[in-house]
Amino acid sequence: MALIGATALPAAAAAQAPLTAPAERQRMIVLSDIEADPDDSQSFVRLFLYANEIDIEGLVATTSTHMKTALHPESIRRIVQAYAKVQPNLLKHETGYPAPARLLALVREGQPGYGMETVGAGKDTPGSRLIVEALERSDARPLWVTVWGGANTLAQALYTIRATRTPQEARRLIGKLRVSTISDQDDSGAWIRRTFPDLFYIVSPGGYGAGTWTGIHTLIDGGDNTTISNTWLRDNIQQGHGPLGALYPDVAYGMEGDTPAYLSLIPNGLSVPEHPDWGGWGGRYELYTPPIATTDPSGFSGVPIEPETRPIWTNAIDLYTPQVAKPYGRAQIPGDRQIKDFRAGIWRWRDDFQNDFAARMTWTTRPFDRANHPPVVKLAASRLTVKSGQKFELSAVDSSDPDGDSLSFQWFHYQEIGHWRAAIPGGAANLHTVDFTGPTVTEPREAHFIVRVTDKGEPPLTRYGRVIVTITP
Repeated sequence: MALIGATALPAAAAAQAPLTAPAERQRMIVLSDIEADPDDSQSFVRLFLYANEIDIEGLVATTSTHMKTALHPESIRRIVQAYAKVQPNLLKHETGYPAPARLLALVREGQPGYGMETVGAGKDTPGSRLIVEALERSDARPLWVTVWGGANTLAQALYTIRATRTPQEARRLIGKLRVSTISDQDDSGAWIRRTFPDLFYIVSPGGYGAGTWTGIHTLIDGGDNTTISNTWLRDNIQQGHGPLGALYPDVAYGMEGDTPAYLSLIPNGLSVPEHPDWGGWGGRYELYTPPIATTDPSGFSGVPIEPETRPIWTNAIDLYTPQVAKPYGRAQIPGDRQIKDFRAGIWRWRDDFQNDFAARMTWTTRPFDRANHPPVVKLAASRLTVKSGQKFELSAVDSSDPDGDSLSFQWFHYQEIGHWRAAIPGGAANLHTVDFTGPTVTEPREAHFIVRVTDKGEPPLTRYGRVIVTITP
């Protein structure tokens, strides 16, 4: 592994100053059936650790198939109040954490009953009005609505827009909307997709067994599942990590099933939210019309499954080969086992985002110099054009670490992305600078290469760089 001492040490010398939060943030409103399952509370605890990297514009309590008549905004407020106790310490590590009062002011109630029964004329709620107001705000950025429970509050907002705006204005507002949902947890999701065919919509419809999002807590057969174990959660999140960590509940059904709805909005150098097919911490999705047979139609969800009427962003299959650490020689090599699964788009990054979660939880109680902070990836180039048979070089040599930690590198061709699906072999992946050779093509083809840059702090933290290479004949 190459050391990055020359560029890292000056940064470490200034390490007492908080790091600067990303300037460009994604706008987001959360719809949550909090208290239907402890996993919503878990997801809120994690979310507030990234509240300076996502522009949160609404926290709406909703119903779902698992909680059809109750709303619990007070449970969201309780977690915000715990955030208030640690926000001053978070600001010692990175700028931009919002004032707790601002987050409390964003808490709303959505539709008071189940699904489409509570959607229609005169049924606007504080939550649905909040969505419409956010869409009408003078802000060029798209608005993400992440749906952790039922989607009927979003359905009401869309109903009102269609009923009260001109067709042209409705198209403009809906064109700003991006929806990322955790399966369908009431009957409004299918109505939304059918009624608004141009709406950007990410979902794994059907039974939960078909959900990409389950990759956050399902076991990798034969893999290392340590970072989702109850012992890991106790030691790294819940116990001895301040008042916010203490509110992280034990797992009842599945750990943080809702978190993948927003994981890809965290700026880490990998995720490009407008391109779900490029992959990220929240999984990878492709645009097509899924047949019912692939949606786990007999699986548990409590919601009738309707045939999809148009393409949606949904499950994508990844072929993933976990790396194996070696005590001598090359630090990591590909393991013997390959995993081909729609959940692999999350599994391949899971240890990275769990370690990131743990590190941020330590930010709530420790000073800057007693916590780890992620490396900064700097690419020599993010786009290249090469010819068939031409050798080309990819480099992240100027990457650095704010704590002065040594860095490790892993380069790989992300085969599922772009127009060239066959593996493009190269030199040793564990270098800051690597060589590849363009394959023979008959027309321009695009290939994506990812570098994982990981520091040697505790816990080790990872950031990424993406190089898009166009190969021409």
